[in-house]
Formats: sequence, structure tokens, C-alpha cells
Amino acid sequence: MTVLDTPEERQTVFPVSVEFYHEAGRLGMIGEDVELLDGVIFKKMPKSPLHEWFIACLRRLLEAACGPGMFVEKERPITCRSSEPEPDLAVFAGNWTDFRLKHPTTAELVIEIAINTQQRDRSKAGLYAEAGVKEYWLVEPEAGVISLYTVPGSAGYAECRSFASRDLVTSTIIPAFNVTLEDLMK
Repeated sequence: MTVLDTPEERQTVFPVSVEFYHEAGRLGMIGEDVELLDGVIFKKMPKSPLHEWFIACLRRLLEAACGPGMFVEKERPITCRSSEPEPDLAVFAGNWTDFRLKHPTTAELVIEIAINTQQRDRSKAGLYAEAGVKEYWLVEPEAGVISLYTVPGSAGYAECRSFASRDLVTSTIIPAFNVTLEDLMK
């Protein structure tokens, strides 16, 4: 248990706005190994080889499945009201040049690979739903589960379905994107 796990202590944390976060980054006060979640700056976990391998596999599949007017990015920030998560993978509508001067504020689909970050990535579902991300995939390779969150709203995602390793998971946003965790792990 850490200090932030205690609700009383969590409420005493100095909240940081997205604007402050950007300015602190511009001034070199924080590095690129952090992300802003619910007004708190968190250090990102080091990436394991398995984590990076899953990202590479899923990115190739996503890029092949996306049609015109969509593009795939790795760790591209999504600017929200009080957060700026950097999902492992995201599919955005438009052209990548649309975001030369600002970060996207939503995405069509977001994927997080949870090797050592299950709780943090699970809690990001609320942030992504609030930002209007249409579909959120939480991939937990070691648990053998993919959770698919859909129907975003201000109170979170209205639907969450979990798929076992052998189950075919098909995107509701990009129907050509479908995988089984078992096939990915071969």
C-alpha cells in the first residue's frame, strides 16, 4: 500500500492542471517518463520486452485494419479535462498532421497492455470514457484476458465484456480488427 492508496491522503495531493503539466514539461521540470492522471503526475512503468512485443503485434494488425481517415499512434497523449494519459496504442480519426500544434482530445479506439499496471490501466477506463473514446481494450497477457469497454459516457463505459485467451475479440469501431490472445501469444 502506498500513500496514494489511502483516500484521505489522496485528497490532500496538490492537484495539477493540464496547463500546469504542459508548462512544467516545457520548462524541463518533469521528464517524458510521466503522465497526468486525474490531476496527479504519475511516473510511468518501465516497459518489459513482452509489453513492447504486444504493442508491435497489435500495431501492425491495427494499421492493416484501419481504413482511410484513421491513423495509429503509440503513446500519443490524449488531452482530457484533468488528465493527459498516453495510451500504449490509439487510433485517431483524421490525419496525423491535424495534431501538429495540439494533442488529440479523444480517440476512436485505445489499447493498454497491462503487464505490471493492471490497476492503473483499469482505472484509466473512466478517463477514456469521459474523453469520448469509443472503444477501450485492456489486454492482460499474463491473466489471459482482453477486456473490451464500449458505450462511453460521463459515468464511465456502459458496457464491459471480458474475453478469454481463445475467444475472438472484434472491434466495434474497426470490424476488420479482430484477435485472439492465444494467437497473439504464438
